[in-house]
Amino acid sequence: ENRSELIIFTRSFKPRDSSFNTMSSRSTHTPPSTSRFKKYADEYDPIVVGSIDGQDTTPHDRALMRAAKSTYRPNCKVSGNPRHTIFVGRLFRETNEEKLRNKFERFGKIVSCRVVRDLVTGMSKNYAFIEFQSRAAAIEAYDAMNGVTVDGAELLVDFEWERRMRGWKPRRLGGGFGGKKESGQLRFGCRARPFQRPRSHPVDYRDIFRHQKTQRKIHS
Repeated sequence: ENRSELIIFTRSFKPRDSSFNTMSSRSTHTPPSTSRFKKYADEYDPIVVGSIDGQDTTPHDRALMRAAKSTYRPNCKVSGNPRHTIFVGRLFRETNEEKLRNKFERFGKIVSCRVVRDLVTGMSKNYAFIEFQSRAAAIEAYDAMNGVTVDGAELLVDFEWERRMRGWKPRRLGGGFGGKKESGQLRFGCRARPFQRPRSHPVDYRDIFRHQKTQRKIHS
């Protein structure tokens, strides 16, 4: 009898406070389940990649809000096969296309190699894109060259995501991947900063930013 009363009670129970279901009241974003944890993002959701464990449902900085509201279409002037293309970041400012070709051509025939430069100054923006003739060559370069030192700089090698990842938003719109701690605008779910397994307690980014601000004052 007590058991039947308990069943009736639990079925009829409704929370009084509408904020009880915080997920539905705060955001429509659904974070990945901890039971199927993944280090890398499958698609680009600014709210999700803005959190260290991919579990956030609300933006914690204005850039994320801007990215979430923005609309972006990949540059139609960019040619080549995105599945054969790798991103090479953290370049030394003097590293040029010739040096990169020499380092990467052992993996397969290179179709194009482009160091991205400032349109006004012509200075390197410290990253490049290399397209191979085959996808196998791109994967081999991805596996072998990440962390390799060229001209004194440790390379970050990843795939090109602008034309491959659904929902992609570039850094200038508040998106992108990676980032520096000092900026307070880190983006996760990538090779540079993979998602970390969710903690038992949520991360309070306001505490992190307050700590960073205090540290800057101490060292300034």
